[in-house]
Amino acid sequence: MLSYRLGVASRVTAAVFCGYALTALAVSFLALALPMERASATLRATMLSFAIYAAAVLWAFASRTALLAWIGIGAPAAVLAVLLWLRPLLGWL
Repeated sequence: MLSYRLGVASRVTAAVFCGYALTALAVSFLALALPMERASATLRATMLSFAIYAAAVLWAFASRTALLAWIGIGAPAAVLAVLLWLRPLLGWL
């Protein structure tokens, strides 16, 4: 019973904190990458944030294990973080 509760707590933590990080990084990336003026790109990216966060929460509870929930949300967040970090060095976006 304790391991079940820890698994649920881990999924909730992944959904809330890692899902928020994924959403923030995705919005930042999309605001820079969408091919339109900056204000419109920011607005569209912000509107997409609700769907991205909902998908992250759904992934956290639909995955087979809590570890897969962390990997499934954390890996795209890490990729987006690296892309945003390398953006000034590579000269794109």
